[in-house]
Amino acid sequence: MAAFKNKDNGSWYVQFRYTDWKGERQQKLKRGFATKKEALAWEREFLMAKQADINMTFESFVSLYEKDVKPKLKLNTWLTKESIIQKKILPYFRKRKLSEITAKDIIDWQNEIRNLTDCHGKPLSKTYLKTVHNQLSAIFNHAIRYYGLQVNPAQRAGNMGTEERREMLFWTREEYTKFSEAMMDKPISFYAFEMLYWCGIREGELLALTPADFDFEKHTVTINKSYQRLNKQDVITTPKTPKSNRVIQMPQFLCDEIQDYLKQLYGVEPDSRIFPITKHYLRREMERGCKDTGVKRIRIHDLRHSHISLLIDMGFTALAIAERVGHESIDITYRYAHLFPTRQVEMADKLDSLKTEKGA
Repeated sequence: MAAFKNKDNGSWYVQFRYTDWKGERQQKLKRGFATKKEALAWEREFLMAKQADINMTFESFVSLYEKDVKPKLKLNTWLTKESIIQKKILPYFRKRKLSEITAKDIIDWQNEIRNLTDCHGKPLSKTYLKTVHNQLSAIFNHAIRYYGLQVNPAQRAGNMGTEERREMLFWTREEYTKFSEAMMDKPISFYAFEMLYWCGIREGELLALTPADFDFEKHTVTINKSYQRLNKQDVITTPKTPKSNRVIQMPQFLCDEIQDYLKQLYGVEPDSRIFPITKHYLRREMERGCKDTGVKRIRIHDLRHSHISLLIDMGFTALAIAERVGHESIDITYRYAHLFPTRQVEMADKLDSLKTEKGA
């Protein structure tokens, strides 16, 4: 390896050849180093990354991790990962060699992270702590799977934090009706909440809806996309999961309401968003409606729980409900088991009758 001094401005640069992943020889030139040592260090790190050498710095490996993983993820998913990596991981391990980070280093890092607070001065939640640790562990797992690292020190150190399930809140039909009456002064709010409650769709799915998604003759709405506000831009992505792609049968009254709403929209195109609002707007409206009516405050996502609770109360099976809301039926059974009426006594009685019949 060699570094060269720029006679014009006194800075240093490196120029060298390497073999890329296609087996082709490439030339690399990098200028602007203050010292010869910095120039050579950059060349050494570049070559180790190209050779997938686990003695590269953690920072260099994170660049490889991003290159490998980012194209496979939705933008909002990657931005969440990137924020954690940049703020909670790289500041601690940036210059360390990937292969030299130990379980003890991870424990020391965990203790540092546990002492951090959020923007309100409160300790980080246990769920967030677990998410941060899982991200660090994912980076090491990637190094093991594809780059020859032998041990995941984050796994050896043990997890940090736990997943805290929020209490599942939902409105009864009477509570929702009371709330919706307070929304009637703003049509866009009223019809948005009607879709959320009576169809059980997610916020992002609601905000991505267009006139073309509705088939009023068949009484259906097609869910095949989601809206996100990312980097100050409106972004339409695929739904949360493959199962989320679905066609929902709408009740007649809701079809009538949405047709009335579409007639109120000026110049709307078939592919225009019919609810050009934000998640923040919906939360503000939720707060306004709860304050005006005295109905208990729930999250926007809890309207989805409310819809599922309503369907369970109406006697529909977990399988039928899962198909409607874009879940796996096992998820419905597990998460909402306490809402399904128990049939244990009926089961025991039938087994008893079966035994009695055979005995006779």
